[in-house]
Amino acid sequence: QIQLVESGGGSVQAGGSLRLSCTGATNTANWYFMGGWFRQAPGKAREGVASISNGGSTQAYDDSVKGRFTISQDNNENTLYLQMDNLKPEDTAVYFCAAAWTMNATATLLPESYKYWGQGTQVTVSS
Repeated sequence: QIQLVESGGGSVQAGGSLRLSCTGATNTANWYFMGGWFRQAPGKAREGVASISNGGSTQAYDDSVKGRFTISQDNNENTLYLQMDNLKPEDTAVYFCAAAWTMNATATLLPESYKYWGQGTQVTVSS
């Protein structure tokens, strides 16, 4: 059973940085690991932020975070990361990591494409 555990959330001022980590994402022979970060603000739907696959060579980002957020993975530590720089108040949300194993090297921001989810970590950005 795959268990994903996020850490690294917190409160920062606008312009600050946070690094989220997600452990439990393992590579499997013959399948591509796909990792994703999603967020959900109060009263809003869950939205995809960033995705990674094919050992990191395939990535996707939501337009709202391009140039500010970076997704990466450490295969040795089975860990997925989200580096968040130049944070804005509108980035405030609960952030979730997600994982799936696919037959193709695909990075997608569609939540229905992921099978495993973490419990979420709160990120609060004040102005």
